[in-house]
Amino acid sequence: MPAEVSAKSHVLELERVARGDASLRDAPVLQSWLRCLNDYRLDPAQAQQAYIVPETQLKEHRQQAQDLIRIGRSALEGLFRHVMDQHYVLLLSDARGVTVDFLGDPTFDNHLRRAGLYLGSEWSESRAGTCAVGACIVSGDPVVIHQDDHFDTSHIGLTCSAAPVFDTLGDLTAVVDISQLRSPTAKASQQLAQHLVTETARRIELANLMARTRQDWILRLSRSPEFLDVDPEAALSIDGAGRISGMTHGGLRALSRLLGLRAGETRALIGQPVSRLLELEVDDLPRLMRGQPSGERIVRTRASAALFASAVAPVASFRGTALPVSRVPRPLRELGFGDPAMEAVQLRAMKLAPRDIPILIQGETGTGKEYLARAIHDSRPQPGRFVAVNCAAIPESLIESELFGYAPGAFTGAAPRGKTGLIEAADGGTLFLDEIGDMPLGLQARLLRVLAEGEVTPVGAHRAKPVHFRLVSASHHRLDRRVAAGRFRQDLYYRLNAATLALPPLRERQDFDAVTDHLLRRAAEEQGGPLRLSTAARLALRGHDWPGNLRELANVLRVAAALAEDGEVRPEDLPDTLAGAADFGAAQADRNDRIIPGKGRHRPAGTAIDRDAIDRDGIDRDGIERRGADRADLDRAGTGGMPPLRKAGPDLRADLAACGGNVSELARRLGVDRTTIHRRLRRLAAE
Repeated sequence: MPAEVSAKSHVLELERVARGDASLRDAPVLQSWLRCLNDYRLDPAQAQQAYIVPETQLKEHRQQAQDLIRIGRSALEGLFRHVMDQHYVLLLSDARGVTVDFLGDPTFDNHLRRAGLYLGSEWSESRAGTCAVGACIVSGDPVVIHQDDHFDTSHIGLTCSAAPVFDTLGDLTAVVDISQLRSPTAKASQQLAQHLVTETARRIELANLMARTRQDWILRLSRSPEFLDVDPEAALSIDGAGRISGMTHGGLRALSRLLGLRAGETRALIGQPVSRLLELEVDDLPRLMRGQPSGERIVRTRASAALFASAVAPVASFRGTALPVSRVPRPLRELGFGDPAMEAVQLRAMKLAPRDIPILIQGETGTGKEYLARAIHDSRPQPGRFVAVNCAAIPESLIESELFGYAPGAFTGAAPRGKTGLIEAADGGTLFLDEIGDMPLGLQARLLRVLAEGEVTPVGAHRAKPVHFRLVSASHHRLDRRVAAGRFRQDLYYRLNAATLALPPLRERQDFDAVTDHLLRRAAEEQGGPLRLSTAARLALRGHDWPGNLRELANVLRVAAALAEDGEVRPEDLPDTLAGAADFGAAQADRNDRIIPGKGRHRPAGTAIDRDAIDRDGIDRDGIERRGADRADLDRAGTGGMPPLRKAGPDLRADLAACGGNVSELARRLGVDRTTIHRRLRRLAAE
């Protein structure tokens, strides 16, 4: 039969691609085919009928997506009115590929359900093979999967166009898809369908941003003024302090060239001053509100392009921080003391905490990744158990049985009753996989199956057990680099980093003094009496580079608390690892008793920082290069009225004193990195 011949030729083509033969297929299709063959181990010769999740699971998926369903319904109905006469079906899938909303012709219900174009159908790549929804979830880009672009032969009659919907923080939260049971042969016939679905996703993102950031300014952006106020190309939400709190990521990516952004940079803008992106301050927003002709409301990007802009004021006008203390759950609130980068992490974590979205925490060793994971867990309404697993600490020979458990008699020495694995123990709660980047490759494949299927099979068992847990993972490695090096599975990486939280290193935190005081109080409680830092000791702590971050600082303060006399920590009470900084701190305190605690290298909370004045290429706003610039030019460039610096060398300490003990300020004025200043200070201390 022709259909059988078509299916056979399709399987043969997949086998040729698996061998590495050349193909005329689009790159997204080929990439998806290879994932299906190599990562998911799908057999193209075994056709799989469409999968509809059980009613109880569908209910859970719809409950978790109910806000998005409500917000996006108007845009979906508008799209469906445009395409219903061509017998298209519209699907809204969640981030796991399950269809949570559906619009189609009820006349064809049976055909649509059998084809998987129906409420509750799962179109994840690991289950359905190459399909528009699944490929879109993995790539984060709009895609058309037309007829035999599909991996599974049971789907090769379908044509599907899908576009991603990102939430305000840049995490993929849904996919809009329109599909047909039958269509013209040419794939080019679906170009209009792809355009329509992409525009609908953009409108859903805008509606979601407007609904979720009612206390912030909304800035709408377009390349032309005609539809600026009703259908802008992109939008930002901006808090009262002028920081970006959310955006329509799909729209901003479309404007990335004009905005001077590289691929994947939009998420990194959260928490940054809007002035880093546009020549604009928060006080300029009122002049961009309705009242002036749209053709006169223009802003310039840092890439010197012009965009039309329209500002919408908050529901309740306010000034000040965008992170009211009362809004942040206490476990998260206790992680920071006013540092803008930490505030962005706290705000992002607060929004993610109630959702069942995998979170990847990135940060250097000792930055508090497990503390953040526990705070997210404790901020959930019904947290359940918190099960922490250090993937680097468990021997490779034991990690499989520890994670997955084992059945009675599974191996020599196994407990007679078997053992419950840590994954199963986390059922109903949170599983925290610390140092996930060190997990052996073989176990990564097993973990991927658990995440994809929601069930775990203990070692030696023949039946799987269903599990449902919130996954939080962490690593000090850059997992994307480990993927590129072949040391971490790409498909698992995409499963883990649905949302990413990046913790700043201690040396970059502006709330250093407050963090120090907080940890000192904890050390004092352990010691059983009050403690205070001398000025010299505080200066010494500020002068250290803290490669071990919070963990190192906590240990230093515990040692100092044990050695301190009369309740005061002095430089001589600090560990030997801080000897150079301690000597320098004591000398500074003796030489300049006017240095005020809180004016050191870490700015106190709320102090404006100049970092955003320097762009990614090392050029400040006046066009002066940071490195190798003429000293007179550097002294003229934004020294804030401070006296000019002398030549670096023996007078470096005096230069630091002239900068109020602030290493970052001294580095900026000298045009060098902070690490260079620290290295020179240590060298001087050793002389």
